[in-house]
Amino acid sequence: MCAKIDKNIQDAELYKELLEGNKQFVKNTLAIDPEYFTNLAKGQSPPVLWIGCADSRVPANQITNTAPGEIFVHRNIANMVIHSDMNMLSVLDYAVNVLKVKHVIVTGHYGCGGIAAAIGNNQFGLIDNWLRHIKDVYRLHAKELDQVADFDERCDRLVEYNVIENVYNLCKTSIVQNAWHNGQPLGIHGWVYSLSTGIITDMKVSTYDNGQMDNVFKFK
Repeated sequence: MCAKIDKNIQDAELYKELLEGNKQFVKNTLAIDPEYFTNLAKGQSPPVLWIGCADSRVPANQITNTAPGEIFVHRNIANMVIHSDMNMLSVLDYAVNVLKVKHVIVTGHYGCGGIAAAIGNNQFGLIDNWLRHIKDVYRLHAKELDQVADFDERCDRLVEYNVIENVYNLCKTSIVQNAWHNGQPLGIHGWVYSLSTGIITDMKVSTYDNGQMDNVFKFK
């Protein structure tokens, strides 16, 4: 019983530390710029939508050295673009059609737990339905991936393929294709972030129209 009480006290202290951290953040920020929050509250016009992994080690603004208000962010397990995901589609629609972002970037990261889980055969619960989409990506590239003996190396390669395939999924949406059809400048990109080096690798799949897309996916 005492151990449980001690843990509850520790958890409560952690919670309080978050609120105290906020106060310190406000104090430090206002010391640099007294009008910071006043200006921030006036609105947002970010040029970038970031579709990233929910992993706590991959904060979009911090790793790109940008300020709040410069990147519109959507995050989920393993940075997936799933056409039945109304959350992702709603964010995408708002970003493209209201905020008029210039770039959408799908950003994965090496060492992704969602990718590692998808490669295995264990059941995890509800998330298995989400991981199945990653397994579909594996299936598309199984001939190559099955030849990679080292598990971590195979995971990292699937991280890259997962980003690439989700860039393609993004381009297939009516939201993105309609923006292109209407002449709206919009670039779609794929990145992979390294937790061990802090470096972002461009997957070189950037596109600004549907010219390279398979005809069956194109909308008139």
